[in-house]
Amino acid sequence: MDYKILAKDIVNNVGGEENISDFYHCATRLRFTLKNNNKPNKAELEKLEGVITVVESGGMFQVVIGNNVASVHDAIYEVTNLEKQEDNSSNKDDTKRNLFEKFTDLISGIFSSLLGLLAGAGLIKGILALLTSFNLIDPANGTYRILAAAGDSFFYFLPIILAFTAARKFKVNQYLAVTIAGGLIYPDLVAAFATKESLTFLGIPVILAKYSNTVIPIILAIWILKYVENFFKKILHDSVRNLLTPFFCLIIMIPLTYIVIGPIAIYASNLLADGVLSIYNLSPIVSGIVMGASWQILVMFGLHWGITPIELNMISKFGRDPIGPTTGPAVAAQAGAALGVFFKTKNKAMKGISMSAFIAGLFGITEPAVYGVTLKLKRPFIIACIAGAFGGAIAGAFGSGAIAVAPKSVLTFPIFVGQGFLAYIAAYFLAMILACVLTIIFGFKEEAEESQTASTNKESVVAKPVKVEQNSMTESVNSCLTGIVKPLTEISDPAFASMGKGIAIVPEDGKVYSPVDGTVSTVFRTKHAYAFTTDTGVEVLIHIGIDTVKLKGDGFTSYVDTGAQVNKGDLIAEFDMDKIKQQGFDLTTSLVVTNSNQYLDVLPIKKNRVTHGEESLFILR
Repeated sequence: MDYKILAKDIVNNVGGEENISDFYHCATRLRFTLKNNNKPNKAELEKLEGVITVVESGGMFQVVIGNNVASVHDAIYEVTNLEKQEDNSSNKDDTKRNLFEKFTDLISGIFSSLLGLLAGAGLIKGILALLTSFNLIDPANGTYRILAAAGDSFFYFLPIILAFTAARKFKVNQYLAVTIAGGLIYPDLVAAFATKESLTFLGIPVILAKYSNTVIPIILAIWILKYVENFFKKILHDSVRNLLTPFFCLIIMIPLTYIVIGPIAIYASNLLADGVLSIYNLSPIVSGIVMGASWQILVMFGLHWGITPIELNMISKFGRDPIGPTTGPAVAAQAGAALGVFFKTKNKAMKGISMSAFIAGLFGITEPAVYGVTLKLKRPFIIACIAGAFGGAIAGAFGSGAIAVAPKSVLTFPIFVGQGFLAYIAAYFLAMILACVLTIIFGFKEEAEESQTASTNKESVVAKPVKVEQNSMTESVNSCLTGIVKPLTEISDPAFASMGKGIAIVPEDGKVYSPVDGTVSTVFRTKHAYAFTTDTGVEVLIHIGIDTVKLKGDGFTSYVDTGAQVNKGDLIAEFDMDKIKQQGFDLTTSLVVTNSNQYLDVLPIKKNRVTHGEESLFILR
């Protein structure tokens, strides 16, 4: 498969790269945050060879790829001008999403890039625990201790690792965030906690706690850091901002985390862990049935990420997590149902798909089984959920637990070592066998599916080229302000109309946002004008007001420097509307494509009013 061709088709069918605010990938799917969710052509995407299905959930547009997702993800960067960032959350329109969607997006954004490392480190811990239980290795041995460091380091320094991904999610300085996390596991204070030493900070008692292995404290701290850092960036002068912002953030955030944020977060973590365990202990069997039956449904909508911090928190508090083992049989059941389809179907294409899906399922990847086989045929999916519930009940009944968080596969059996280890393995394979046998017995209808697949493949050959050509000829520039739109020819200074095609905006507030993704090519010394060059070569000018150069920067605040990389929607400047108006200046702002003559045309938006971030100029190539 040519991943570059697939990448181009995916980008074109989600509305083009100008419609992509952010995207990253997890184990099996590309997760897009789009500026306009009405633009994607879902039907065309699902026809593409290499795309299993498309899911819209949690405020995200998710394209399910399967095992090759990383290759397609990298290919998108090769065929587009998108900048390689794992998260650009500042560009997301949160007003359109409910709290649960925001939470799911937050958790997946923080944890998804850690999944492989989480699994690898957990597997090392599991193997060592297994070898120790059979007396095959001595914990005092140097080999054991070095391997233990390899497995434990990820979990011990988890606050530092989470600080890095959380900072990327919250759009704060990553190195500053990591430094704050390092302060939580600073050796002197770790030793003070171990010896139960009493400490005060400026006379305020400090409640010391164990922060290694924890999840909630550092995420909460970095979220608060976002507001502290932005505050100092706004009030400090350009000449001292880079020096004093980290200074004030460190001197405020580390004490604040030890005195307030940390104790509250630790208390909340313990409360959450105790609450989950109490609910689970009411009936481990019922808990296993519920998790086993519903797990794959949660995965389908990308909602399973909400469980990950709970599992990590359980391990941090109790050393074991009882939830993970109840979900493993659900994964095995989907693989088993796919195997049942392989034995039952007479369709050669479905035989190939179902066997590949079964093999992927053994390694913890269920999307090929779900979207390629069981969900399409309906009955096998229901059977797999029932079998998963059966296996989950067994794992719950025997008190199975996990010492790490990892995808549920045959390779990660060692993380379930300890109480209920053999019961978990039995539950895993019994769920797989039950799903396989029941699928063979009860069967499924596949005739309609075959004709639909043939029709789908035929249509996809015809539809793709038109879509690609259309998107490749258009590029948009967003509005930098919220306000009333006027033609450039109607503003009092005719010079702007001669600079290129664009629009004039009478602002309703004093905030200026980047209209493009690209580089700030010029920040005028008086902070009233900004020039940008996009990655595709479009040159854009923002000029705030008429003759405002005479103010010499008075009333203007800039948040970017020449050479800075910006994304659409980034706040780049603010101006004091009242102050500038009182001095008699017209605040009508020009948004101009200064190299308009290099394009077929630049078309303005046909509206009387725009909001910042709204597409306002359309460049035809």
